[in-house]
This record gives sequence, structure tokens and C-alpha cells, in this order.
Amino acid sequence: MAMLGGATPWAKVVAPPLLQQSYTARTFFFRRKFSVTAYSQSPLPVRVRFAPSPTGNLHVGGARTALFNYLFARSKGGKFVLRIEDTDLERSTRESEDAVLRDLSWLGLDWDEGPGIGGDYGPYRQSERNALYKQYAEKLLQSGHVYRCFCSNEELEQMKEIAKLKQLPPVYTGKWASATSEEVEEELAKGTPYTFRFRVPKGSLKINDIIRGEVSWNLDTLGDFVIMRSNGQPVYNFCVTVDDATMAISHVIRAEEHLPNTLRQALIYKALEFPMPYFAHVSLILAPDRSKLSKRHGATSVGQFREMGYLPEAMVNYLALLGWGDGTENEFFTLDQLVEKFTIERVNKSGAVFDSAKLRWMNGQHLRARPSEELTNLIGEHWKTSGLLTESDGPFIDESLQLLKDGIDLITDAEKALANLLSYPLHSTLQSHEAESVIQDNLSEFSASLLAAYDSGDLVAALEEGQAGWQKWVKGFSKSLKRKGKSLFMPLRLLLTGKLHGPDMGASVVLLYKAGTTGIIAPEVGFVTVDERFKMLRQINWETLSKDQSVKETATPV
Repeated sequence: MAMLGGATPWAKVVAPPLLQQSYTARTFFFRRKFSVTAYSQSPLPVRVRFAPSPTGNLHVGGARTALFNYLFARSKGGKFVLRIEDTDLERSTRESEDAVLRDLSWLGLDWDEGPGIGGDYGPYRQSERNALYKQYAEKLLQSGHVYRCFCSNEELEQMKEIAKLKQLPPVYTGKWASATSEEVEEELAKGTPYTFRFRVPKGSLKINDIIRGEVSWNLDTLGDFVIMRSNGQPVYNFCVTVDDATMAISHVIRAEEHLPNTLRQALIYKALEFPMPYFAHVSLILAPDRSKLSKRHGATSVGQFREMGYLPEAMVNYLALLGWGDGTENEFFTLDQLVEKFTIERVNKSGAVFDSAKLRWMNGQHLRARPSEELTNLIGEHWKTSGLLTESDGPFIDESLQLLKDGIDLITDAEKALANLLSYPLHSTLQSHEAESVIQDNLSEFSASLLAAYDSGDLVAALEEGQAGWQKWVKGFSKSLKRKGKSLFMPLRLLLTGKLHGPDMGASVVLLYKAGTTGIIAPEVGFVTVDERFKMLRQINWETLSKDQSVKETATPV
């Protein structure tokens, strides 16, 4: 049993049977008569919850909150509860709920209790718990902590205006706080709509937040607040308190924007004689300009990142590092490793900046860390379904991935990387400023020598042999032209690939030759084979090209 001190109606708190073990005291102080001591179990059976509102997609901030709850529960051998806060009937949809559940499952954050699973503390949707809220609202009414307020909207607006003129906080003035039974019965008889207002005591409230340390509020600026609307619907702070208490939630880990709600919730806990949970308020995720991350900054929902080709393990890893670290230089963690390393005490109270470039880089690291066969299957299937290739496996897939994988951070990058390898933008590159020095280095003579090597069959024979054949041919070609280094490889790359930059040239040219002889490239791609490239080289009028002084474009990048 837990005791509260003070000559107030809240003289004693009785813990539910589940929580009646040994206790460690945490004290909440009210000035004047009020001294509130909330007791929590030690060791506490850890039960945490993630409680999203199904009014849209799962924001990365919400996903990180869910992740921290999950990691805390798993690291403590506790339970991770999923509760749907759908009391906003106008905005809540089952489609949004399904999307949130799908995103959590994709991230690997499996819940122990909640929708689709059930549990001993259900139901797990607030819309299905109205009877419980009414029961506890009635209890507060009977104990005197709540009273009926018959003020109209017009009266409430007038109170706000008067407070504004007096430069006072816009709090309820307490018109019905001291109404007699006769006055209340008279309004009830007339059928006047009413709300339930919580009777706020005088004084102040102090809590010890696990992340933020000591936080205190002056109750004088709060005013009596509504817990049940005139339509019978409960207000958020009342629902949350009843839910967390009746579901035996031990730790409330949530975003810092909910910190002000803790004041009202703490008062409701005390009035209903519920044990107080521990609170931990996580910092907001910020945009690069340090404003709150929102849609105007780009993708912000888990679903968007999934559709963009991000991996769940990369999202989990990156989100965990937004405000947390294990104290080492290590930045790469699997979900199991995070469970092993995570402690709530190492969560930083400062805002964390969401860096999309860092996330993309981290995704690339995780993508390339996948087993070779798995990565090949993943990328090969993507190349086939995107319409680039007619097959999803085989030597061409293996060699292409080996050549291109360092430039692939997202699965969707693979399509662009292969399309770029297969392209032959020769004419646009020749017209670029960057190609001028290559052209002036006797590129026309170089092209003639390359055509002669092709016509003799030496180059084709070398490409048939693969990389070894190519390297042997290049050495001989280098000696015959008395060129080496940049003066050899820049014109070779330009004439054979149509570009001035790219991955390893030898591997690229061998792959391009194979692409033209195996039939693996989809016809609609418009791939220019090596044979067709040499036909194009024959048609170039080098004299005209060297005299062309038209506006040049930048060469096509990799």
C-alpha cells in the first residue's frame, strides 16, 4: 500500500493487486497543504506503451518513440503494449490504423499486447473503452474532484476576453466550482448541456523526469479543466491517465510535446488514487533549420521511406541514434544489438536533427552488408521488375552488381545505376566543355586506331575472354599508340561508354559487350550494343566537330 501525506480528500492511495510489492518513493510537492508522494514498485514489472492516433501516417518521430519504448521493454524483459488512441472520431480512420500497424511490423517492432493480439488489459482501442472512462468520471464526480460545468461557449469566450484584457492566463474562473446542489439540479432539469471539470488545487507540482530531470508547474495558471465534453466524449488527458493506470503501465516514454499534459495527468492519477508511473519525455526530431520536422522538409513518414526503397534495419538504426548513443564511436547496430545496448538514461534531452543524407548513407551500408546472395536476388529482381532486364539472375546480374554496388544506397538507385551504365550519350558528351581537352588530344586519330582494332577482330576477341583479355589488349594498344594513363583511358572511356566518368572501365566495357550478346537487356531500353557503337564512331565528322563552337552542355555524370 502507498500513502499520501496531507489533510486532503486524497489521503490514501491503494495500489492495484498487480503492483502491491516493495516500493520506492518519488515525491511530488504542492505548496500550502499539498504534499504528494507517488510510489512506484521496485523492482518494477516493466510495461510500456506506444499510443498512436490513427489520423494519418506514422511519422518518423512517432516511430522513434515506439522504438525507444520497444527497446526499453525488451532490455528490461518487460511488455511492449500498443494502444490506439482513436477518440478523435472525425479524423480517425481504420485505414490509418492499418497503415500504422503495417509500418511498425515492417520496422520489426512487434508488440506483446494490442490490436490483432489482444491481452489481459484490453480492449486496446480508446473508442472501445468509453464505459470505463464514464465509470471513472463518475467516481471523480462522487468524490468531489470533478463538478458539472454548465457554462455556454459564449460565457467561456467572454472569460477568455476578460482575462486577455487583464493580461492574465486564459483559465476557467470557476463559476460552477462552488455551485449548490439546488443550482445544479435546476440546470439538469432544464436539460442544459454540461461538461465535467476537474477541480484543480492550489499550489505547485514537481516531477522527476528520467530524461529531463526535475520539472515543476505552478497550478495557479492551470484553471479547472474539462475531462468529459458535453457530448459525453472523454478528453485526451483523462483517457490517457485512465488507460495507463488500468493497463498497469510502469513507464510513460513519449515525445516532449506531451510534457505539459503530465501536469493534468498527475492530478488525475492522484485523485483516482492510482500509482504514478515513471515519465520520460524524448526530445523532438528537428529539421536541418532546427524547426520541428514537418512535411515541408520532405519525406517524414515511415511509409514514404519504405516506398523510396529504404531498409527497415537502416531506419531502425538511424532512428535509434537520433538522441541516443551507446557511448562509443559505433554507429551501426542491428535491432538485437540495440536491445542489448539501450538504456533510457543515455537518451539526450536536446533536439536531434534529421539528416536525410546520413540516413541514405547508412541505408547503403546496411544494404551492402546483406549476404551476397540475398543482395543479388534483391537487386536482380528489381532490375527485372523495373523493365531493364529480361532475367533476374545469372552471371550478368552478379558482375553488374559487383561493379555498381558501391554507388547503390537505396534499392531504387540500382535502376538508375544500371541504366546509366547501359546508356551511350556520346554526342552530348562530345559537345560538352569537359570533353574539349580530350578532343584536342588527337581524338580523331585515336578513334581511327580503335576502329582498326575492332575491324581486325582483336578487340572483340579480347572482350570474349573477359577482364583478363581486356587487360592484355589494353597493354598492347597502349604500346602501339605510345599512350598511357589519362591520355589513354580518357579517350577509351569516352568512345566506348560515351561518358567521361564512371565505374571501372574494363569491367564496364566487358559487361557492355556481354549485354549485347546475351539478350538480357529488355528491348524497350534502347540499348546501344558495342557493335552499334562502332558504327556510330564511323559516322562522326571530326573536322566539323573540332570547328563547332556552339554552346556546350556539361557531360553526362555517372
